[in-house]
Amino acid sequence: MKPLLIALLALAPSAQAATVTAWTLPAPPGSAQPNLSVAPDGGLLLSWIERRAGGGHRLAFARHDARTGWSPARPIAEGGDWFVNWADFPALQALPDGSLWAHTLVKNADATYAYDVRLQSSRDGGQTWAPTAPVHEDGTPTEHGFATLWAQPDGRLGIAWLDGRHTGGGGHGGHAGHGEGGGMMTLRAASFGAGGKHAEREIDASTCDCCQTDSVATEEGVLLAYRDRTAGEVRDIAVARFDGRQWHAPVMVHADRWVMPACPVNGPAIAARGRQAWVAWYTAPGGMPAIRLARSDDGGRRFTGMKELARGEAQQGRLDLAADAAGVWVAWVEEQGGAQSLWLARFDPGLATEHFRTKVADIAGRGRATGFPRLRLRDGQAWLAWTEVVGGVPRLRGARVAE
Repeated sequence: MKPLLIALLALAPSAQAATVTAWTLPAPPGSAQPNLSVAPDGGLLLSWIERRAGGGHRLAFARHDARTGWSPARPIAEGGDWFVNWADFPALQALPDGSLWAHTLVKNADATYAYDVRLQSSRDGGQTWAPTAPVHEDGTPTEHGFATLWAQPDGRLGIAWLDGRHTGGGGHGGHAGHGEGGGMMTLRAASFGAGGKHAEREIDASTCDCCQTDSVATEEGVLLAYRDRTAGEVRDIAVARFDGRQWHAPVMVHADRWVMPACPVNGPAIAARGRQAWVAWYTAPGGMPAIRLARSDDGGRRFTGMKELARGEAQQGRLDLAADAAGVWVAWVEEQGGAQSLWLARFDPGLATEHFRTKVADIAGRGRATGFPRLRLRDGQAWLAWTEVVGGVPRLRGARVAE
């Protein structure tokens, strides 16, 4: 065998096989914007938005048990004044005390991107839901969204969101330079419990305008990932750490130095296990799209070992990330020739070895209407949910992937 071929084989990732199995989801036709979370007892919680027959929208959810399958679908909230968007979608979080929390986006003025984050909570397993105190109280007709929810070590719900109170309600940053004529989009966080709202804080005074945020609990607190915005329109990924008492100054995950004049609408994902944490993100320095990963071995204080797992015009980002004892799993979307596909890969915790890479599904539909696939892990398998569009009508699909 020629020396060059031997070297290439030595560098190639291992080729373990992955099995993809369809996972039937309980959402009715017309549903979109799925989200997945894992309850403390291991149950999978799927939420989605569906259209009401008489107009408006409904947020619903169902629980998937490893032994008994799906519970009946139940409504969380509904309304005729919601902001419903392919990229900014509700989340559902279960806390160790058995309570469930979800957020929706409700219009607060006539401007397209004037809307608020509203929380709902349930103390009876999701049979009934009640609104909480306002997430934010600035009262400005501006954008508030792209929220992430987490279970705090003190038993409360943590929530972070992008807050446009200083922007003056300008055009949306994904398309027309959000913040022109006004101030910057900020990142804020607060916690909620049985006694209401606690300790709202500004985490970053200048962030990207409309990229998703993500959060994860570690042994030493909570890590919050988002796309930063610095002088010269550099839009790289940052992580802020909450140690249970205070938020620490954000750290940059990697110096991509991506100069972008408007928001790419493509946020990061974060996962953790013990003191290790990983971030996956979309970037395009020099105009070339890429999907990257980096790791932290010290609870999110520093990130190293950047790995580029995909590169080229086909890369759409829209990714999600999860970690377990087997390693780090990342899902992302590609589009070539007008056809979209969902991909999944698994790496060892150090990101040195790629254990498998597989196409999970071809996604019916084009462009942004297919939204952001979601990924969670249970019993050593990856569980995914996404939106596809057939004949102009959205619907949800799911799959589970095992080696």
